[in-house]
Amino acid sequence: MTTRQLKLGAVLMGVGGPGQHATWLSPEIPGNASVDINWYIERARQAEAAKFDLVFIVDSQFITPDSPHHYLNRLEPLTLLSALAVSTSNIGLVGTLTTSYNEPFNVARRFASLDLISGGRAGWNVVATGDGGTAGNYSRDEHFDYATRYGRALEHVNVVKGLWDSYEDDAFPRDKENGVFLDPSRQHQLNHKGEYFSVVGPLNIERSAQGQPVIFQAGDSDEGRDLGATIADAIFTHAPTLEAGQAFYQDIKARAAAQGRNPEHVLILPGVSPIIGDTDEDARAKEQAILGTKSFERALAEFGRPFGWHDFSQYDLDAPFPEVGDLGDRSFKTQADRIKALAKENGYTLRETVEAVSTRRRSPFVGSALTVADEIQRWFEGRAFDGLNIHTSVPSEFARFTDEVLPILRERGVVRSEYESSTLRGNLGLPVPQNVHAVAREAQRQPSLV
Repeated sequence: MTTRQLKLGAVLMGVGGPGQHATWLSPEIPGNASVDINWYIERARQAEAAKFDLVFIVDSQFITPDSPHHYLNRLEPLTLLSALAVSTSNIGLVGTLTTSYNEPFNVARRFASLDLISGGRAGWNVVATGDGGTAGNYSRDEHFDYATRYGRALEHVNVVKGLWDSYEDDAFPRDKENGVFLDPSRQHQLNHKGEYFSVVGPLNIERSAQGQPVIFQAGDSDEGRDLGATIADAIFTHAPTLEAGQAFYQDIKARAAAQGRNPEHVLILPGVSPIIGDTDEDARAKEQAILGTKSFERALAEFGRPFGWHDFSQYDLDAPFPEVGDLGDRSFKTQADRIKALAKENGYTLRETVEAVSTRRRSPFVGSALTVADEIQRWFEGRAFDGLNIHTSVPSEFARFTDEVLPILRERGVVRSEYESSTLRGNLGLPVPQNVHAVAREAQRQPSLV
């Protein structure tokens, strides 16, 4: 039986994501890091040298002047990952594409292309888009409601996966001697007609060495959890405490089992921001210094994102949290509802609510390399996660994790010393999906047992 090992992803955030208001001021970070392909290549190679499983590119397609710095000016994920594919050899390449504002055929073709270019290292982070303002960039007056977003997402993914099976693995004999390029019996139309999409197929690209790109998903509502348990190979989430991580882990695994899936084939990988110091006290001082660089004005502006970028600066900061009704229902509903409940249950003012939400982003992995390694191992062995997505910006801080924390975990057998495979699925310990048409063909060939 293979020993369970921690999986690792690097979330490349350039000049800094939500709450990272001063990250871009670091002398190690070019002011244009979020659009500098060389910065991404260097970080991907740094992660690959540390035997990370993947790099992770988050994305959204609506901004305001108050959006996090990295969001304001960043490269499109699939274009970026294609460049990383030819600059790396083993590390997985995971990018975010929305099901709300993309067509399944285009998504299937783009990810299948990345999968072939990279030799089977592609992964798709499925999102249904929470930023309601995105609608205006795609000729819509209003963002999809919650039920529609998740209904579209489920059908979209199923169509994409069906298109990825357009060719059986032996569809192309490429027999020059006999002049046979294609075996047409191994090419299959999809002929899908559903509630949201109608797609004939076939897709004009073959499967890769890993069969299909790995499916990632991020969503914490009941609808999001059900979607992830149904279609995802890995879940990107946030775990503020060990107990919260364990509860999420158990819930997703149970939902996956209820869908008839092997729960061990649905990996939980929360995003974290470790802070490593020479001592625990040194690390806590670094954490306090980072928190001290946060701008309340920017935090207040970013606070509006779950509510459709609502402007909360119009309210009295020291009055009770404002009554905003169903604001957020067509944006990041789960997050907005939690913020409303937090304010109501604690009787917070608007200022206190903003500060509480900002403080909740503090990392549970703060301390010396030994302390952080111990805590990661405790969470991992306690089944709070199967792996971690490390938010990566300042190279020297990332190096403290790769050069100081990982050797401790590696010596304990918690993380790998070498890659086991050349594909993302292989390194994540996930099975290659069987081609549905090949399975049906084989079933027809088997003699009846009746």
